Amino acid sequence: MSSGTLRLGRREFDAYEPVVMAIVNRTPDSFYDQGATFRDRPALDRVEQAVSEGAAIIDIGGVKAGPGDEVTATEEARRTVGFVAEVRRRHPDVVISVDTWRHEVGEAVCEAGADVLNDAWGGVDPRLAEVAARYGAGLVCTHAGGAEPRTRPHRIAYDDVLADILRVTLGLAERAVELGVRRDGIMIDPGHDFGKNTRHSLEATRRLGEMTETGWPVLVSLSNKDFVGETLDKPVKERVIGTLATTAVSAWLGARVYRVHEVAETKQVLDMVASIAGHRPPAVARRGLA
Repeated sequence: MSSGTLRLGRREFDAYEPVVMAIVNRTPDSFYDQGATFRDRPALDRVEQAVSEGAAIIDIGGVKAGPGDEVTATEEARRTVGFVAEVRRRHPDVVISVDTWRHEVGEAVCEAGADVLNDAWGGVDPRLAEVAARYGAGLVCTHAGGAEPRTRPHRIAYDDVLADILRVTLGLAERAVELGVRRDGIMIDPGHDFGKNTRHSLEATRRLGEMTETGWPVLVSLSNKDFVGETLDKPVKERVIGTLATTAVSAWLGARVYRVHEVAETKQVLDMVASIAGHRPPAVARRGLA
């Protein structure tokens, strides 16, 4: 199986077209922005900025990944459904993704116009893939090491972390196809930090080529994560350079979709790597020609 066109919403992305997915958190307690886009106005401004900077996908989340106050499915839907509908109204062609593990939330956001369900907790609710199939939505199949949603890993170990990542994500992807999810709308995600310590996430990055060689489009969610912070001993707000370095390596190894906070910076990194690889011409070419 070779990696070909990725079809999400109204958009098609060819095999050598890197895709930026911008994070918009509708949470009051996000690890990165501490609730900066919890309210509608700043969240909509964030969408406008991300689209103008080159994001093709907007990924909307109503529950932070880490531990914290309980967020019911009803509250998660309240935070996301109306916002999805408004983004859909303002941006008919942008791909809208929703980061959720709950099938009832997935159903509600698909009704409101979402194009992709980003299942960051590795199929913990098997009905979510059924929702994606029913609505013709794309699906992200993630390795989370069997962790329960919103828990942190504790003394987790793997005989071979990449082998486990492949076993889980390929299994989820094939199950999704069997349920009726479009094959060209499915992405697999190694799940950096999810059910992993820092060494696991570094190894997953180093061996990312083993994922891209499967032919499934690979999504990476690297942005300002703990494995970057621990590797460089940097707090959350000082992880951009480490994130971009990891992004460049992932791009060279063939990742297709990048879930990020810093859209403009990521876009430059991806364009540069694509040009080095020979998939994108320079934006201008004057040097040595006059």
